This record gives sequence, structure tokens and C-alpha cells, in this order.
Amino acid sequence: MSLTTRILAVNIFAVVLLAGGLFFLDNYRSRLVEIRTEALQREANAIAHALPLLSQSRREAYLIDSALALDGRIRLYGPGGAKTADTFTIAPPNYDVEQINSIPFRRAFAHEIDRITDTMVGTEAPPDYVDPKPDNAANWPELNAGEGIHSMARQGPDGAYVLSAGRNFGSGKLLLTTRAADIRGIIREERLTIAIFSVVVLLVSVWLSLFLARTIVKPLRLLARNAVKVRLGFAREVSIPRLPSRRDEIGMLARAMSDMSNALRERIDATEAFAADVAHEVKNPLASLRSALESLQMVEDEELRAKLFDIASSDVRRLDRLISDISEASRVDSQLSRAKFERVDIAAMIEQLLASRRERANGGDTVYLRFVPPVDDIACVMGEDVRLERVFENLIDNAISFSPDGGEVEILVSKTASEVLVRVMDEGPGVPPDQREAVFERFHSRRPASESFGKHSGLGLAIARTIIDGHQGSIRAVDRIDDREGACFEIRLPRAGVTE
Repeated sequence: MSLTTRILAVNIFAVVLLAGGLFFLDNYRSRLVEIRTEALQREANAIAHALPLLSQSRREAYLIDSALALDGRIRLYGPGGAKTADTFTIAPPNYDVEQINSIPFRRAFAHEIDRITDTMVGTEAPPDYVDPKPDNAANWPELNAGEGIHSMARQGPDGAYVLSAGRNFGSGKLLLTTRAADIRGIIREERLTIAIFSVVVLLVSVWLSLFLARTIVKPLRLLARNAVKVRLGFAREVSIPRLPSRRDEIGMLARAMSDMSNALRERIDATEAFAADVAHEVKNPLASLRSALESLQMVEDEELRAKLFDIASSDVRRLDRLISDISEASRVDSQLSRAKFERVDIAAMIEQLLASRRERANGGDTVYLRFVPPVDDIACVMGEDVRLERVFENLIDNAISFSPDGGEVEILVSKTASEVLVRVMDEGPGVPPDQREAVFERFHSRRPASESFGKHSGLGLAIARTIIDGHQGSIRAVDRIDDREGACFEIRLPRAGVTE
């Protein structure tokens, strides 16, 4: 089911519930009949109490006047049940129980609508009104229901209600009947009002639903089509609209998908550039290795052959290191996205890392490593310890490689209210201001002249920045804080347990 259909269904369902009021006027109708019947009973009681006080000559006039005032019919029955008086006999009838085939089409149609509606809601129809033959007290149930006054509601052929109230009258009985045609009219008016209101609400609901569906479904379909194009490999050609005028969730989704598409496009471009750089970087040692192997076939001098073997061996090691770094650089993003960060003490990590390096060097280091921990010796962040350790290893290796013999590499760890700050400083030539961003590019390398070629892949700082970015931190090359010559790499990481 489409979103448009669901929106329409939800809104129309509420209108249908409202329209259901058309079919639930039965309680209102029952209450109307009850009120009219009670009024008829009071009038019957009043007539029954007044008649014994009147002379025989005045009774007939009183009955006619009362029947006209009540728009009804009064019948009296003697002790044996025979009818002794009837206002429809002694005066013209003031109402008529119409037959269905004699009423106009409009009223007949309304009556048919009433019948259909009553059938749909299960309304129990009152008994049909039929003048009994013969007309005596025994044929009227309300006159034979015992002491007191009793009433009944019946329905004429035209659907109008005929109400009756009967009671004992001296030694005889009194029956008062009236045709309450207005009850059906009142119900029809209420039903028509609800129907008109429901139709208006339905039209407004449909219009609002279609408008709402258009404002939601149309941009969603546009975003979905563009997403399909991206999935099919047309990321560069797809420009997902940002819908700047939309300040709702649809606009947020559009801008998020646009940002995602742009990030994907940048990632594709970066992947292609990385692949080209990898091909270029791998080609150099392969060309050198190929040249050395081809020369081995033609050289017979053992000393020269030994040099060629050394060159080939160096190229193989360079390839191995290059491939390892390339593999790590290509995986670090995806691995960080799946990593579960834990509380890591940066100060303790660096201190342990330096102790391990000193133990491996066994006094053979020509560069002095100096560590300055924070005041309380604790600097915790949320991260993956193995990746963060790789960052500091790369930075320390980089600093040592640029430091002169007898120089010093200084690692300072400090804290601010929201960050852990790490500075790795060396006494080398430093990083020129125009190269401070370029050094973080893949395969960028500005090595000291004294260092043998191919010892570094040029990926260390690029990997370090990727890892730090994955920890919501930053890394940059800056001037030393003591204004001495040398490079300074500054890392900022969010402190553990600090929320903005």
C-alpha cells in the first residue's frame, strides 16, 4: 500500500466514524417517542379526570375540543368493551393515517431511506398501526394491560409514528391516539445535517490528505529515484536536492541524503586517486626490482651481483612495507566505524609505549625521548587503544627520523575542560607553513637527505589523521610552543565523560 493511500485511509476513517452518527440516532428517536408518549399519558389522565365532572350534554363538546387541541383522536368504550364515543365520528377527523401508495414521491423516497437506514443499524421497527376490526376495547393491548395508564408507539404505512395512551375511565375505558409525524421529520433533519457536515469534512479531509501526501510523497519519490541512481553507479551524475525551503523531517532527510551523496562522491574520487597513487608507488620498486633482476643475468662480477641482490632485497622489503601500509590505510575507515570505543588513558599508553621502545633499543637510541605527563598523570578518552597506539607510534617514529643524533623528542600530554591535548615535538628542520596540510596526504614524503630511500611509505601521517578523525578529534602540524626549531604535531581528543 502506497503512502498516499495510507494517508487517505487514516483521514477518511475518522470521517467515516463521524458519518456513523447518521446511523446512531436511534437513542435520540427513542427519547423523543418517550417524551411524546409521557405527554400523551398526562393528557389522557386529565381527560379521564375531567369527564366524570361534566354533564352528558357537555361531554361531546369537551371531547371534540380536546381532540382538536391535541391534534388527536379520543375514543370511549363501555363496560362491555363496545365503543360508545369517537371524535372522528362526531366531528371531522383532524389527521389521517396515510397509505404508502398515496403519498408523494419525495416523501415515499424519504420513507425508503428511513427503512434502509433502520435496517442497516438494526433498529427494531415498532408494530404497524392498523385500526382493529371490530373497534372494541378487547382489540387494544394498552386498554387490557391492567390498572393505571398504558401507552404504545406504532408506525403508520407512511412511516409516521402513531402514539396511543389508554386507561380505565369509570366503568369504561378511554383511548387517546395521535399521529406524531414530526418525529420522523426531526430525525431526518438531524440525519441530513450530519450527512452534509460529513460530506464537507470528507471533501476537506481528502483535499488535505492529497496535499499532505504531495508534500511528503513527492519529495520522497524524488529522493528514492536519486538513491536508486546512486545504487546503480551514477553517483557523479546524481545531484540530490537539498530542499532548503523544507524545515521539517523531509528537508532534514533530503539534506542528509545530499550530504551522504556528496560524501560518497568524494569517497569515490578519493578511492580512484588512491588507486592511482598506489599504482604509481608500487611501480617504482617494481621497476627497480625488474632492473636489478635483468642486470643479474648479464653481470658476472660477484661484487656487483651482490650489490644487485641487495638492491632487489631492499625493493622487496619496500614493497612489503608499502603493501602493508596500503592495506591498513584502506581498512582503517571501515574498522573504525565498527569499533567499540572504551575508556583509554592516553598518558599511561604513551608512557608504556616509550618504555617498550627503550627496552627494544637496549641503550642504542641516538635520540632522547622525554615524556611530560599531565598534572594528575591521567588523561582519558573514549577510543580504540590499538588504533590510538598506532597514531603515537607513527608520530614518534616520524619525530625520531627527523631528529639529529643526540637530539630530543618531547611528548607533552595536558588537559582542558573538554579535551586531551598531546604534542609530539622534535628538533629536526620542522614543517614549512605551506606544507603543514600536505604532510597528511597519502604518499607525501619529505625525508631527510641522510635517510635511505624507500624506508617510509608516506602513509603514516595519513593513517594517523584518519584514526584521529574517527575519534572525533583533530591533528595538525604547528610551531613548537617554545619557539625552538623543529616540528610539532598537536592532537586534540574529546575527554571521556565530558558532554557538550
